[in-house]
Amino acid sequence: MEKLIQITSGRGPLECQWVVAKVLKVFLEEVKQEKIDYEIIHRQEGDENLTLKSITLLLKGKKVSLFLKNWVGTVAWTGKSTFRKLHKRSNWFIGIFEIEELETIDFNEKDIQFQTTRSQGSGGQNVNKVNTAVRATHLPTGLSVFTQDSRSQLENKKLSITRLKEKVTAQYIQQLERRMQETWNNHLQVKRGSPVRTFSGTDFKKNHQDKSFKKQRNALKNELKNYKNDLN
Repeated sequence: MEKLIQITSGRGPLECQWVVAKVLKVFLEEVKQEKIDYEIIHRQEGDENLTLKSITLLLKGKKVSLFLKNWVGTVAWTGKSTFRKLHKRSNWFIGIFEIEELETIDFNEKDIQFQTTRSQGSGGQNVNKVNTAVRATHLPTGLSVFTQDSRSQLENKKLSITRLKEKVTAQYIQQLERRMQETWNNHLQVKRGSPVRTFSGTDFKKNHQDKSFKKQRNALKNELKNYKNDLN
């Protein structure tokens, strides 16, 4: 199982970039605990040291989908800005998104269909009267090229393979660029409210949910202690 995810500050200020870097550290710690392999695909550095605008990761492992259920969405951090001491805001939001991965194009010469024809235009007796020109079509994508550079059909065939591969690769790059544009749109979709995780403190060791459970446990312990005292 492979998943491509992006952690982003969106259009958030420098504080959000700092949160991305901090959350990434916690995220990777949990990834290692779950024995999930990861690879950093792309990272965009923040405006200050130790900050990140976004980072794209490829996760590999059996537990990836289950793991991401606790991460994908809006992540909040509650605390005072370390960059602007007098800033009144105390809630900062970043986003974690899953990116639909592109299918890799496997260029194989067996997938090419060749057609020979007479060359077009002026060029001499052999060029005009012999089927030396080659049209090559890549069947999986439907892309094709027409080659008539040489008087040799074999040479034109070799050239057509090279040019067709370049054309298929160029199309794949265009698709990647469109996908990267889609991921950039994720930067604009960081929503506040109902975060999947809420952190506080500069060490990012605890979140509000964990702290609330701790308070509940302590309250139950105190209640049990008082109950025992009443029995005595």
